[in-house]
Formats: sequence, structure tokens, C-alpha cells
Amino acid sequence: MASSGEVVTLAGVGLGGWLNMENFITGYPGTESQQRKALRRALGEEGCRRYFDRFLTDFFDAADARHLASLGLNSVRIPFNYRHFEDDDRPFAHKAEGFAWLDRAIGLCADAGLYAILDLHAVPGFQNQNWHSDNPTHWASFWTHRHFQDRVVHLWEALADRYRDNPTVAGYNPVNEPADPSGEVIGPFYARLERAIRAVDPRHVLFLDGNRYSTDFSAFTEPFANTVYTAHDYALPGMAAGSEYPGMARGEYFDRQVVEETFLRRTEFMRRTGTPIWIGEFGPVYTGDPAVDQSRLRLLRDQLDIYRAHGASWALWTSKDIGLQGLVYADPQSPYLRRIAPVLEKKARLGVDSWGGVDTGIRDVLGPIEELFAREFPDFQPYPWGRRAWVNLLVRHILLAEPMVGDFERCFAGVTPDEAAELAGSFAFDRCVVRTPLADALRDHLAARSRLGLERGPGSEGRGRPTTTQG
Repeated sequence: MASSGEVVTLAGVGLGGWLNMENFITGYPGTESQQRKALRRALGEEGCRRYFDRFLTDFFDAADARHLASLGLNSVRIPFNYRHFEDDDRPFAHKAEGFAWLDRAIGLCADAGLYAILDLHAVPGFQNQNWHSDNPTHWASFWTHRHFQDRVVHLWEALADRYRDNPTVAGYNPVNEPADPSGEVIGPFYARLERAIRAVDPRHVLFLDGNRYSTDFSAFTEPFANTVYTAHDYALPGMAAGSEYPGMARGEYFDRQVVEETFLRRTEFMRRTGTPIWIGEFGPVYTGDPAVDQSRLRLLRDQLDIYRAHGASWALWTSKDIGLQGLVYADPQSPYLRRIAPVLEKKARLGVDSWGGVDTGIRDVLGPIEELFAREFPDFQPYPWGRRAWVNLLVRHILLAEPMVGDFERCFAGVTPDEAAELAGSFAFDRCVVRTPLADALRDHLAARSRLGLERGPGSEGRGRPTTTQG
């Protein structure tokens, strides 16, 4: 509830692909750091600077914030990469520009009457095994190196000090989708982090993701005060190729009851301890096939209704991309998408992206490897998702993605600094396409919630800061 004592149910969206970039969102292969190095080689220092300055300005601007507010949303989850705040060769020395970009985004949210949730999406050493933590390997070294943990604590102390009196900031989401294979480090680390943040800022809400990509809460016992435990709730029929809803997805039947049962399993800790529920990420991907996309919008509406029935707050993933999932997306005829079209075609053919990619084009490669492992290592089930996902990660998303970074670099050969800035401008709101069926679904749902008085943004009377009822 707000500091005035009234309940605030957060209904928001994740600002994916901005201060933490992701390959499926803006089209490059591999990781953000690999992309940045490729663009620096292709564009030179000035061209690279001009490109990213324009990208960071245009990807989230006042028009974007106003559009989100116009749908009835009241919050924005802002993912960011630690590299905006600290260089690996100068650990613990914070960079002013990272804070400046966050300040700007929070100000845009305030102007539009939106809360901001600060989300550290990529940490030094990598908190999980996948691309969205800017991890070029399949090892999450954050959990085995105290040095990396010390740097995250130090950064959050600085963030908490900067924003402790800012009423637009709803709270802090300190680590996105952690995946501690042992399950033994995450609990003590969260306890240490909570103490450090509370010593600086005792009032803002903490939003703590569960282990195993925010689906496993077994590491928690007694909840911290003024803390929300956040689950991620991606539903298989919204992701799997060839799925139907209601209907089958990868051999399992899904309807609203099954989707609700999954939600209840993922939020058992919160309901048992009486802490608020925040679904920090959810949402289907879209295919361009009208029948499939209508099915996925039906799934989305069912999830929203389930969250409303259980009093859960949520943040849809994601706000903007190149067409897979965003509320708005870059025009397919934009200069940027025309320039990288060969890379997008090759990525799709080889299934290089984890999110939205399929393996049909390289089954001749994957099949024999999977058969070999089934025969020679039948008991091998690596963390976090087992043998088949592990093989796909290593072959599709690392082995094939890394050499494709060179393909992406070649797309920008000969581009001048002025042209580089213009390419990045393809992500400006007025050059993008609104995914109207998704916008309408959110607007209709949120209008009904608004009639119940569940939403209240920071621009409302009193500009109350959300707090939890715990503690």
C-alpha cells in the first residue's frame, strides 16, 4: 500500500532492451557486450557513441511514457546492466552516466504518473546462465566469487542512497532471475544485501526474485519486512511453437485451470507467508499468424484475470522490440531493420535466439548430439532445465551465436556517425508500430480494474510511496 495507507496494485511493463539490451529485442546475435564491441569496430568510437546516445534517448522517451500511461498502466520496471555504472577494470568506481540515464527514465515516469521499479538485470560475474545477464558462457560465476557479490552490494548502496527520498521509485528489484545451482548462496546473499540496503534506505520496497529464474522460493524461510517476493510466470502455450490455447503445448494440455494451477504453485511462498504477490515478468510471444496470436491474447487475458482474482501486481514483458513481444515495435521497413535483415534471416534459420527461436532448421545437428547424450550420459540433468535445454544453449545460443556477431558487424560497414544515429532513431516511438490488439487487451482489463479503485500512480494525490503490508 501507499505511504498514505491505501492499497496500490502495480500494473506495469518491463522496459526490456534499453539499459539492458537483449538479442531478440533489438536483433543482434549473442550478448549485449559482444554487440557493443562489434559496433565499435564497425562504426568507430564517434559513430558508436552517436549510435548509443541516440538509441538510449529514443528507445524510451516522453512519448513512450505517455503511451504506457494512456493504457492505464501505473508502473515501469527498468532493467539495467551493471556495465552502465561500473567498468570491470575499475571495480567499485561508479560512473555518473549510468545514474544520469536512470534519473532521466525516472523523471519521465514521474511526468507520466508512473511508478518506477529499479531492476538490476545483469550483474558482474553473471547471476544466471543465459544471454539476458550479458553472459557469453553457460556459467553463473556470481555465486562462486565473493568479489562479484561485493560489487553488487556496493552498487545497491549507492542506488539506495540516491533514490531513498524519491517517491516515484516504487522499490528495488536487486537481482533479476538469479540461478544459484547450489541453492546455498542465494539466501545468505539476499540477507546481506537486505541489511546493506536497509542501512541506507529503510522505506522503499524490496522486490526479491526467487531462485531458478524466479520460480523457486525454497531458499526463503521468514520473509523480510517491507519486501515483495516476485515470481516470473511465462506460460508454455505462449512460448512453444505449434501450441494452442486452450490446447496442447509440447505434449501437455493447457487451459485456464492449468495456467492458474501453475500460478498458484509459483506463488505458494507468498500466499503462505501473507506477503504481496508481484509477477515481475510474463507475457506470450507473437508470430504474425492471426489465429495463433488470437490464441495467445486469450492466454494473456486469462493470466490477467487470474492475477486480479488473487490480488497480484504484475509487469508485462516487454515494452518495445523488433516485433516478437513488444507493446510497440520497430517498423519492419525502418532503416535499422532493413540493414540487419540478413542477420535476422540467418538467426531465424539457425535458431540462434533462445527467445522466439526454434530448432527446426538444425535438427540434423542437434538430434545426433541429443541421442549421444541420452546413450552415454542418461543420468545427466544439468541445472537449471535439464539436458536438452543445456545442449540447445551450448549449440544454438553460444556456438552458433558467437560467430554470427561478425555477420552483424558487417551490416554496419561504411556507416557514418550521422547514419549511425539515424539507424538508432528507428526505435523512436513515432517511428514504431503499436501492437493494437495487445494495447486494447491491456486497456480493457485496466479500465475494469480502475473501476475497482486498485490503481494509483505517483502522480496521484499525496504521491504516496508503495509499501507492503508485511512488517
